[in-house]
Formats: sequence, structure tokens, C-alpha cells
Amino acid sequence: MALVHEFERTGNWLFKRRSWLPVFFIIPGITLMFLSDNNSLVFNLKTEMIFLAVSIFGQLIRVLAAGYAPGKTSGRNTSEGQVADQLNVTGIYSVMRHPLYAGNFFMWLGPALFIRSVWFIIVFILAFWLYYERIMFAEEQFLRRKFGNEYDKWSEKVKAVIPSFRNYIPPELPFSFRTVLRREYNSFINIFVIFSILDILRNYILSGTITITPVWAWLLIGAIIFWIIIRMIHKNTKWLTVEGR
Repeated sequence: MALVHEFERTGNWLFKRRSWLPVFFIIPGITLMFLSDNNSLVFNLKTEMIFLAVSIFGQLIRVLAAGYAPGKTSGRNTSEGQVADQLNVTGIYSVMRHPLYAGNFFMWLGPALFIRSVWFIIVFILAFWLYYERIMFAEEQFLRRKFGNEYDKWSEKVKAVIPSFRNYIPPELPFSFRTVLRREYNSFINIFVIFSILDILRNYILSGTITITPVWAWLLIGAIIFWIIIRMIHKNTKWLTVEGR
């Protein structure tokens, strides 16, 4: 099989599992936590809020992508496969071609920083890039076949994940907070679940007891309450449904 086909086949396979496969990036880090110097894992509020801020920054990138994107565009693909009725080239998509994946990087970088290992961060970045490079390749192959010259002209001006505002085009649609809530409430709570799990493991390593640090407990409780409210609204009403989104 030619490499171009192998890359696309692998990318499509990874694409359909992208919601949970990145969890495995953290497993080597958890192992490293058990083997590292325990003093480096001691709770520090300021440091860990910086780690959380990195993940929240990634979530905000996704919010910008989801809040302005029309439905069934190049940035709203599904677990079943690629979907695109039109090419999204305005707003954050005029700054970078793959803002959702850039957002994912920072969302996962926060927990990776929690491990407190320079070598692990380097390996994480390399593994993450190789993983999403295949996904981006498969997605772009699909878009090139569907949109042809329109896609080529856009990709020539806009880099994959390195932002550039030189060719910025304002979004065609207004920002939709309801769309953001519908599309992003799961990824939002995942941030706090992952940090809380890492905190519990850290406390077990340091004290031999299964406990959660109060600040992470309160943040997790708040995130769970938020998730339950949005989940109920999403499943029982149409308030979060916006026409054309």
C-alpha cells in the first residue's frame, strides 16, 4: 500500500477514536509519577492552577471554533466519519486550518504538565504531533477531494496549526453560546475529571491514602453540576439547538 493511502487509512482509524485514544498519552506519565521523586509532586496551588489554565486555554480555542462554525462544515466532523457540506474558512479557520486539534493539544498539555517531567513533556508533544498529523492528513485528503481548488487556495494561505492573523476573515455567523454549550460540555468536564484523577493518584503516591485535594474536589463538583444541568437541558429540551448550527 502506498504511503499516502496508508497515512489516510490510519488517519481515518484514529479519527473515529480521537475522543478517547489520547487518554493513553497520560498512562506513561502516571507510571512516571510512581517512579519519580515524590517531592516534585507536592501540591502547589499556583503551579497547578497554571496547568489548569493551559487546559482552559485549549478549551477556549475550541469554543471560538464551535461558536462561529456553521453546521456540517469542515470543523464539525463526527465519530462516524468525515462530514463537510461547506468549507469553513472564516473566523479562527482563517487563522489556522485545524483549531479544534490545536485546542485539544493545550487541553491535554495541562495534565501532561501535571506529571512534572521535562522528558515526558517532550515525548508527549512528539507523540501528540504524530497522532494528530495522521488525523489531519486524512481530513485534508477528504476535503481536497470534495472541495478541490477551493481547498487548495485556502490551505496555501492558512497554516495547519501555527496561527497567523495576516489573512484574517471575520466570521460569517454571530457567536452562538448555545451551540458551544451543546458541543463542548463533555470536553469541559473531562478537563476536571482528568486533573482530579491525577490529583488522587498523586495523593496516593505521597500518603498511601486515596484522597482528593479540596481545591480539586470543589472544582470537580462544580464541573459535575454544570455538566448535569447542560446534559438535562440538551436531552430534554431544544433550547441548545440553533438552526444552521
